[in-house]
Amino acid sequence: MTKIIGIGNALTDILVHLPQETLLQTFQLSKGGMFHIDEQQMRAIHAAIAPLSPARATGGSAANTIHALATLGDKVGFVGSVGDDETGRFFATHQQQRGIDARLHVNKRGVSGIATTLITPDGERTFATHLGCSTAIQTTDLCRLVEEYQQEAPNGEGQPSLILHVEGYLVQNHDLIEEALHLAKEAGMTVSYDLASWNIVQEDLDFVKHLVKDYVDIAFANEEEAAAFSQQQDPQTALQMLAAQTDIAVVKVGKRGAYAMQGEHVAFAPGLVRKAVDTTAAGDFFAAGFLHGLIHGQTLDTCLNYGNHLAGEVIQVLGTQLSDERIRAAIADI
Repeated sequence: MTKIIGIGNALTDILVHLPQETLLQTFQLSKGGMFHIDEQQMRAIHAAIAPLSPARATGGSAANTIHALATLGDKVGFVGSVGDDETGRFFATHQQQRGIDARLHVNKRGVSGIATTLITPDGERTFATHLGCSTAIQTTDLCRLVEEYQQEAPNGEGQPSLILHVEGYLVQNHDLIEEALHLAKEAGMTVSYDLASWNIVQEDLDFVKHLVKDYVDIAFANEEEAAAFSQQQDPQTALQMLAAQTDIAVVKVGKRGAYAMQGEHVAFAPGLVRKAVDTTAAGDFFAAGFLHGLIHGQTLDTCLNYGNHLAGEVIQVLGTQLSDERIRAAIADI
């Protein structure tokens, strides 16, 4: 059996539909990006959106992927950090209810991270994220979780395989992400890495390229992230450049579908026609579908179809609140 451990920012999402894009301009937020804000800015944005009845849900890129994998019945864990506050307890309770083996460092003096998700009428989402103490992740928690699972040899036969799924948002802390990836490789883990956001890649390109080249086995990118990484606008060219440095590269091209490349083999799965209510977590659920197929021995084509179908379901709801039944049904007949 394979266990997938996610590591990333333990965030709670505050989600709101904007009637128009002017609020993004007011707070100088470029549509579709992820922006770090301080607590004062967060409070100002929350005051502005209060009349729009925002919703709340657990979030964080890697945490979303792990949530979907847990619902599909896979053995999963998560490493993150929360504050000793109501938001942190909300996040921890959700993880426990999902059956996720969560290792959450509780910061007694910090506040939990919140990602305010501003959804424009076209379904695109822009993140204004106050990380709080979500960045205080302890790699010792990852070490303990890996050691415990390695001791769980099924039927006494060898060690189970492990995948570490890492969200690219962690590049804000070079030491943390590099230490986590180094520990993963030392433990013989497969490293799955989601590039996260085009502006994150663009702002720290040399470091992201170093991580991919030296540590990553499976890379996920959307069209914009792949272009930022490769400096090539053609997604298939970007795919080839990403695949040259990894075992498996995946490039998602929105409604058109997704490509995957392993060695010389290129697979493609066409997109699905779905009405987008909110594209939050589409990439995270795609990664869950792809990884679920991969650990269960499916072909690249099937893995891409799993990813497309899960992404196609989550964009039809606000945030990540997709029912367990819809998550399982999304790939049941593929």
